[in-house]
Amino acid sequence: MLTYHMNIINILCVVSLRRSRSLKTETEYSAERLDALNREQEGRHAEEIIEWTYQAFGFEVAFASSFGAEDMIILDMIAKVAPRFRVFTLDTGRLHDETYEIMEEARSRYQLDIQTVFPQRDAVEDLVRGKGFYSFRESIENRKECCGIRKVEPLRRVLKDLRAWATGLRREQAVTRGDTPVLEIDSANGGLIKVNPLVTWSEAEVWQYIKANDVPYNALHDRGFPSIGCAPCTRAIMPGEDIRAGRWWWELPEYKECGLHPAKVNPA
Repeated sequence: MLTYHMNIINILCVVSLRRSRSLKTETEYSAERLDALNREQEGRHAEEIIEWTYQAFGFEVAFASSFGAEDMIILDMIAKVAPRFRVFTLDTGRLHDETYEIMEEARSRYQLDIQTVFPQRDAVEDLVRGKGFYSFRESIENRKECCGIRKVEPLRRVLKDLRAWATGLRREQAVTRGDTPVLEIDSANGGLIKVNPLVTWSEAEVWQYIKANDVPYNALHDRGFPSIGCAPCTRAIMPGEDIRAGRWWWELPEYKECGLHPAKVNPA
């Protein structure tokens, strides 16, 4: 009985701590202050945004990397201006071999401590036993269920101890990202600050930086994959197609988010 009560007390303490962090962030970053910071950060170089982010949040911020072209740029910048910046990646269990290869190259090149986060085993086993290996192709609901188990839950497990996180989002990437600011309140994850250092960059600027700074990148980019996710849900695109046309290609563009970055448009 004593152990039971101690467990309840520990859970309540954790919940209270998370809530206090959320309230602290909400108090410090009112809508007015966030608007002012966005006007200031919009004109800054991505390296300066990364440096500001680490100075503002220290060990309570982390960068979520999927090792795509944009994320490799941010890793390159972190190594230069904020090498103690926390970095993590979500291993869904269904990634391309090329993605694992660039993960290892990044670890070796930048000597960063990159935390790998996995889905809950029981949840994955229940999903596959109950619905098979490709249930995500049957409906949007099934696809979001798979993404929820393999991506969203592991992400939230990491974010629960943070006050901010950084991403490689760009406005050009999708119709669901066209209004993304440099800094935003992530209401889907407890009111954390979400920082998007490359949000104003064009595709051309991404590859200019990679070439100028000899940044390693996923070999799939050279094979027609501008956007790379899980292997069964990603294909090469055809000339003239949207850069995210190869992600969940059986769905309409306005639905093409996995839940890590909730869509900012209302599907018609």
